[in-house]
Amino acid sequence: MSEYNSKSCGCASSAMALPETKVSSAGIGMQARYRIENMDCLTEEALIRNKLEQLPGVTGLEFNLMQRLLTVSHAMPSLELIEQALSEIGMQAIRVDINPAVQTTVLTIAKMDGPTEEALIRGKLTDMTDVTSLDFNLVQRTLQVSYQPGALYNVLAALKSLGFDAEVQDVTASSSTPAEDTRSNWWPLAVSGIAAMSAEGVYWFHGSNHWMVVMLALVAIFTGGLSTYKKGWIALRNHNLNMNALMSIAVTGAMLIGHWPEAAMVMMLFALAEVIEAKSLDRARSAIRELMDLAPETTTVQQPDGGWANVSAKTVVIGSHVRVKPGERIALDGMIVQGRSTVNQAPITGESLPIEKAEGDPVFAGTINESGSLIYRVTAAAAQSTLARIIHAVEAAQGRRAPTQRFVDQFASLYTPIIFAVALAVAVLPPLVLADPWLAWIYKALVLLVIACPCALVISTPVSIVSGLAAAARHGILIKGGVYLEEGCKLTWFAFDKTGTITHGKPAQTDFVAWGNADPVNARTLAASLSAHSDHPVSLAVAQAANNEGVALLEVDDFAALPGRGVRGHIDGTIYYLGNHRLVEELGFCLPDLEARLSALEKQGKTVVMLIGTDGVQALFAVADTIKDSSRSAIAELHALGIKTMMLTGDNQHTAEAIGLQVGIDRSQGNLLPEDKLYEIERIDGKIGMVGDGINDAPALARADIGFAMGAAGTDTAIETADVALMDDDLRKLPTFVRLSRATANVLKQNITLALGIKAVFLVLTFTGQATMWMAVFADMGASLLVVGNGLRLLRR
Repeated sequence: MSEYNSKSCGCASSAMALPETKVSSAGIGMQARYRIENMDCLTEEALIRNKLEQLPGVTGLEFNLMQRLLTVSHAMPSLELIEQALSEIGMQAIRVDINPAVQTTVLTIAKMDGPTEEALIRGKLTDMTDVTSLDFNLVQRTLQVSYQPGALYNVLAALKSLGFDAEVQDVTASSSTPAEDTRSNWWPLAVSGIAAMSAEGVYWFHGSNHWMVVMLALVAIFTGGLSTYKKGWIALRNHNLNMNALMSIAVTGAMLIGHWPEAAMVMMLFALAEVIEAKSLDRARSAIRELMDLAPETTTVQQPDGGWANVSAKTVVIGSHVRVKPGERIALDGMIVQGRSTVNQAPITGESLPIEKAEGDPVFAGTINESGSLIYRVTAAAAQSTLARIIHAVEAAQGRRAPTQRFVDQFASLYTPIIFAVALAVAVLPPLVLADPWLAWIYKALVLLVIACPCALVISTPVSIVSGLAAAARHGILIKGGVYLEEGCKLTWFAFDKTGTITHGKPAQTDFVAWGNADPVNARTLAASLSAHSDHPVSLAVAQAANNEGVALLEVDDFAALPGRGVRGHIDGTIYYLGNHRLVEELGFCLPDLEARLSALEKQGKTVVMLIGTDGVQALFAVADTIKDSSRSAIAELHALGIKTMMLTGDNQHTAEAIGLQVGIDRSQGNLLPEDKLYEIERIDGKIGMVGDGINDAPALARADIGFAMGAAGTDTAIETADVALMDDDLRKLPTFVRLSRATANVLKQNITLALGIKAVFLVLTFTGQATMWMAVFADMGASLLVVGNGLRLLRR
């Protein structure tokens, strides 16, 4: 599909990949590849670039920030200088190409509930030299770990030392059932709450620490906070000041200075906040589970004897015939072989209206057969269905950290130790320097420790991102990472391919003109023979018109596609071309009378291709495409959102302008080759999204800030390679994506502002002597509730 416009047939696998930054391609020589765990952004890239470019023998650098990979091209006898230079600037570089036998295992960790556990595990395993990479998925409670052969036992032992029991999964297996919801044992929390409130009541009644107060406080602390103490001790033993460690220190300190009721209330409220955090991720997990529940577990399959049996969908093999009654959900992807019905594809594509389906049409797992009975042939196993690939993509996207999440994690890693140091100074310096009472300042230090817990801050981002990804999937928008969901709000331009994107991509031949002294019948035969070998929409239109008229085809030798121009081939030993205006000009056959005829047809919005022989142009074929109904409204909605639009096509400029005018495109560029589209994308000042079919237009799609693939349902490559895949051909999903991205960005800003604002208020209240420990933990719990609830609002969009 690349003869007449600026699309190219290759590079499918890289069409939507994150572009790699190259320094040099000359004199590559040898290469070494490193994974750099702390290379998070362009700042680290610039630091590494400046350091390594100074080394003699380094000929090129390639950065992949998404995968944290650095490829060094060099002509050096040893890599010692490179690795020493990386170490000097603090880069944690691990050579990943020295042993091709690196193994990967997926571990299920039932107690990995949130970012606190992730940070603890990451800190432990990152220090292990045999571990090469870690990929966390909190929604699934899984960890994908890559390691040198024989290191799995050490990985499992390290997790065990942290109090985590890990179960090994088969990495080649399909996505497993989503992690089950956290099963909270409520009675210890209830006992803790009653005991804590009773301790407060007894203390108020007696006006002092009665022995009953101490007993009730101990009951509250150890029924509600025993797991916190266990986690806190593990964290301290591994030099990790997480929230469990801070809360354990704060509660212990409160008990030592005699604040028993407050210690009990703080521990109970913190335990309640922990349950809230776990439940918030459970709500996000349920959004993924809802996707998995779309496909039924069993289906009716034809048996060898011709009968029908209800079997597990997972056991059905490709090629089997499956029967679906009206009202049933379709269990597997397939092609209809018998029957006619309407199918509700909203769960996959987000289309609001059912689609008419008949013999030869595809069906997808998770969709609903509405009216008639269907029999279809299975084309993909359950684990490889479109729905399964969507679920896998959403799960993988959740594991990729968005920029805000990386910022929050880095901020929390600095904020907590700084506040801990401040608390230590508050506890010690005023009594020593100013001779103030020790207990008063120790109490203020303990309040600071409670404030140092970044609970609300760290939980808000992943919940918001996962909620946004799940909401987008329900609309038929598959976003391949939180980074694209978050960056979508910054888009100022959208660039569109024309054929198949703005238009239906199914043009029909409207005009045929024999040119010069050419025989019309022979010209039709030659053109039809060439076009029959091409899959471009214009060629298909010419071939279809010839087929309808019963034109016999001739044998074509040495057929070749000419990207952005047309095709060529030898027929009966003579070379012929079927191509566009550009090709005619390059061959030197574009005369004034031909130019006038071409201009007249192109101004009507038609695409013209010509049959060209050794003696010049022999015939003109004009085709016209129809514009999708959704294109006009989608462009109007994007304009209403303040986003400009442009169309990039290999078609002639007249056709580009005619189509652009009809749909309201701001700028239309025609006569573009693949490299021309790339240049137009690079010229844009601002963030730009490129919309194509996910396979062609590879250079422009890769260069754009976000690449959008159209009609990804049933297209493996689009789902695998796109930054954002639209599951049908409705462009109105683009403004939906932008609105969702902007809503997500607003929620993230609100949550961070709220979490940090509450911390700032309590810092001031602490130093003015007005804050108490239970007030601080209650505020932190309230903030957690607010940010989680705010993030989950995205699920309803």
